[in-house]
Amino acid sequence: MKFDKIGLLGGGQLGRMLIQSGIDFNIQFSVLDPDVSAPCANISKFTVGKLTDFQTVIDFGKECDLITIEIENVNVAALKELVKQGKKVYPQPDVIELIQDKRTQKEFYKRHNIPTADFILTSDKQEVLANKHFLPAVNKLGKEGYDGRGVQILRSEKDLSKAFDAPSLLEKLIDFEKEIAVIVARNEKGEIKSYPAVEMVFHAEANLVEYLFSPAQIADVVALQADSIAKAVIQKLNMIGLLAVEMFVTKDGQVLVNEVAPRPHNSGHQTIEANVTSQYEQHLRAILNLPLGDTSTLLASAMVNLLGEENYTGEAIYQGMEDVLKVDGAHVHLYGKMKTKPFRKMGHVTIVDDDKESLKKKVNFVKQTLKVIA
Repeated sequence: MKFDKIGLLGGGQLGRMLIQSGIDFNIQFSVLDPDVSAPCANISKFTVGKLTDFQTVIDFGKECDLITIEIENVNVAALKELVKQGKKVYPQPDVIELIQDKRTQKEFYKRHNIPTADFILTSDKQEVLANKHFLPAVNKLGKEGYDGRGVQILRSEKDLSKAFDAPSLLEKLIDFEKEIAVIVARNEKGEIKSYPAVEMVFHAEANLVEYLFSPAQIADVVALQADSIAKAVIQKLNMIGLLAVEMFVTKDGQVLVNEVAPRPHNSGHQTIEANVTSQYEQHLRAILNLPLGDTSTLLASAMVNLLGEENYTGEAIYQGMEDVLKVDGAHVHLYGKMKTKPFRKMGHVTIVDDDKESLKKKVNFVKQTLKVIA
């Protein structure tokens, strides 16, 4: 069987791991990224260029059979034009366009009866101030917010100075018990497969995933509810590819969709070691319309993000690496980023262990031991 030449918009760590998986299938990749030293630069045919520039994306896509993404901030108009020219683009441009804006995301959930927190759309800071009765709430920028950027928690009127003076939304602050994610895939044939829910713990300051446990320690009824919601979202979107669905579990057992990402995701890194089929292989299977792989969990696992330490900027040094490599079940993934800065994602460590208490101890050891400094 001959595989298509895949064009990848974005050359970060997600693209790097996608290419590593694609090597098993002899897939050729071309990558577009604005950073000359991006993680994919040395492992693919690499083009330096802006992902948001119409002509750059058109010229890049013309040389590929199929185009996919590892980041949502891309020129959708160019992708729509490439589809008109006969190129396959998965996930589809209209899906990317909808997800690019958290406002249209939330409206989509409401329109399709997908459970989510109550919200109000706001055009500017004055509209946020006019809706102070809605607090406590989370103020989210409509576009270009990621990894915790573009998000402000407004607990009371004294926090209103932090409100965004741009199209945004106010979302009711949920008193949740856990944050979980379900990754689900769908191919052109309509086949759908999901992974068991994972439980995420966020860094209090950086507002991005610090570590996670898989599978999540939640009641069976909650797990079934989360799985059903994730499958409903990808079906309602009519999306082809891989979708990460982040959700809140409330203290009374409700499951509410927070946000989605139409690509491989931080909440699925551990699938490389801990599941029969990794999220990266599954994404490739989905966009190439191949049978979807077995998503079963082989071993309980955890994933610890390696973030650049505070007060360190410069050439990356991995302090404590040898000690972590002595840990049974630990597997280190570095992203090929030469320079570190505070909270930059530099790599991750997957830990597999059948004993959950042992797993938690190993997570704490890795967090305390492996530091990215300069």
